[in-house]
Amino acid sequence: MITNLEETQLLAETWSPEQVLQWAFKSFGSGVEMASGFGAEGMALIDIAARQSLSLRVFTIDTGFLFPETYRLIEQVEQRYGITVERVQSKLTPEGQEDVYGPALWTVDPDQCCALRKVAPLKDKLASLRAWITAIRRDQTAARASARKVEWDQKFQLVKINPIADWTTKDLWNYLHEHDVPYNPLHDANYTSIGCTHCTRAVRPGEDPRAGRWAGFQKTECGLHIADEAVAPSPLVQLSLGRGPEECCS
Repeated sequence: MITNLEETQLLAETWSPEQVLQWAFKSFGSGVEMASGFGAEGMALIDIAARQSLSLRVFTIDTGFLFPETYRLIEQVEQRYGITVERVQSKLTPEGQEDVYGPALWTVDPDQCCALRKVAPLKDKLASLRAWITAIRRDQTAARASARKVEWDQKFQLVKINPIADWTTKDLWNYLHEHDVPYNPLHDANYTSIGCTHCTRAVRPGEDPRAGRWAGFQKTECGLHIADEAVAPSPLVQLSLGRGPEECCS
């Protein structure tokens, strides 16, 4: 039996996305949910989980500024997979944010805007969970390059599970096409990374795939996947059900 997170981390690096998800749902039950921004990665991961008939619970951080295409895709996901996506929102409405911080905060201080509309709502949501599942990949940004398939989330103080962390862009799109998985049509218009309408544009030829996010700022992350330096790492986390996928999910 795996008795701590460190040992599970090592084993998980040899697991397929399906095995990582099996372990996650067996180990944490109703205490684990999948976060999705409904980008290409998120769509692949939802499809993988749904194909295993897992008890899939998905939530999204709805900033109030998502593209119409994203909202339509969420509805399509709910219909296709028979799930209800929880919309997690900021305590501040867009109008309330403008009253407090002024108009178009994202043009003045995008970090503050992300903190209010994305990070704070996620923190509140994760306080009720033991683990969360994300679709981040190591080759997306420098901040994600060291992501493990199973790791301790220092920022939010729970287990973080990244089943497709080792996938390449080619792996991702091969999966989507092979399994006829729907995706945001903005991807076909050179939107390689899709967030809020105000802070996302199409990527130009030769640009980095994340260049379309927060253009004009030295910013490539919204803050959800960056650890707070002031938060100390947790001690080893005891996982009473932390067996390998073959043992726990047979």
